[in-house]
Amino acid sequence: VQLQASGGGLVQAGGSLRLSCAASGRTFSNSPIGWFRQAPGKEREFVAAISRSFDSTYYAELADSVKGRFAISKDSAKNTVYLQMDSLKPEDTAIYYCAARLSSGIRRDASDYDYWGQGTLVTVSS
Repeated sequence: VQLQASGGGLVQAGGSLRLSCAASGRTFSNSPIGWFRQAPGKEREFVAAISRSFDSTYYAELADSVKGRFAISKDSAKNTVYLQMDSLKPEDTAIYYCAARLSSGIRRDASDYDYWGQGTLVTVSS
């Protein structure tokens, strides 16, 4: 099982990036997928997550710090989750990780996730 995060890079403040998290080795169609980030010297923090509800619709949660700027979506056919990041700020600079849970429901604690990608670096310059 692998999660491959990609799409990071260097962008100026106010710019946009789209991160991708591609899953291989198994399908995560029913698994909550989350994005976390870790800045130097700081703990890993929740950014966003998406999950399928009992009626097969998708729902998402975002951290307050990124609401209105970031959006999370999923392409089930590609087994890929996206994090669209707009209006980026220097404080968004971090390594971004995607993760998958085997249990249902969105959680904001990193310890509740079972599989992790390798991370992709996002640097926002002022």
